[in-house]
Amino acid sequence: MSKFLILFFFILSTIYSFAQTTDLPKIEKFYLDKTDSSSYCYTIFYPNKLPWLGYMMLMPGFGESAEKVMQQTDLPIKLAQNQILTVIPTFQDGVLSLGTDSLSQLALATIIKDVVTKNKLEGQKYFVGGFSIGGSCAIQYAENASTKPSAVFAIDPPLDFERFYNSAKRDIRLSKEKEASQENIYMIARLEKETGGTPSTHLNRYYQLSPYSFSDTTQNAIKKLINTPLRIYTEPDVSWWLKERNADLSSMNATTCSAMINELTRLGNQKAELIITHNKGYRKPDQKRHPHSWSIVDNDELINWLLKQ
Repeated sequence: MSKFLILFFFILSTIYSFAQTTDLPKIEKFYLDKTDSSSYCYTIFYPNKLPWLGYMMLMPGFGESAEKVMQQTDLPIKLAQNQILTVIPTFQDGVLSLGTDSLSQLALATIIKDVVTKNKLEGQKYFVGGFSIGGSCAIQYAENASTKPSAVFAIDPPLDFERFYNSAKRDIRLSKEKEASQENIYMIARLEKETGGTPSTHLNRYYQLSPYSFSDTTQNAIKKLINTPLRIYTEPDVSWWLKERNADLSSMNATTCSAMINELTRLGNQKAELIITHNKGYRKPDQKRHPHSWSIVDNDELINWLLKQ
């Protein structure tokens, strides 16, 4: 009996100690449209300590809810633990929002205004970042924001939708019957719907949709980020893509991620960085290998970088 009591109190003390040290933030969900629980909403992570050091708009990847983000990464928790109020938004088309289109960008601006007003954040520094197309959304917003964020990061984002469209078309052409990627088939149709056509017929619309365009010699989009600290993370595991997806370097996001950072650096942005990782991409819950993942980021190091900006 005495051994049981000792074990019982040990477990209690362990749970208590864990609760004290983890400092988990308060999490709430808000709906801009009370009649719709699938769109125009955001999940907010409140820091437990004052003062708040700013706020982060953290954009999920295509098809991701806030709950799925929390399954893949502890970044929103760690941001809040480092006194950065963190918000994961959901836009007008729910988890299928494209992120860089005008309606998504307007929805993001509306959510930011709501967050700032409700939490009295006027004048506070803010950051934007995200995974995959959420990273594209973050960069697009930073380019056009009247008040620039203190820093921006993106995790393996698709940046150039002209390149994306042509790459998807090539994949379908090279595929045998019934082997074409359903994602590519969907995205071709989606891009044609968003732009009104193809890159051949509506190139300027593709430029407007893209945070960076390799063929746009004016560099109009990225010139807006010359003075903004920017990090782009990518894990260009060519062997994995060849084996698992029949994809090569020409269709990987790493190509345009590196091109954008190169052009920004040449334009004079000395705080534009490309972070290349190796064998860090794994997806939960089964730790399945995938280089296009939240896990390629060292969250603690990223937060330290953000706080220095």
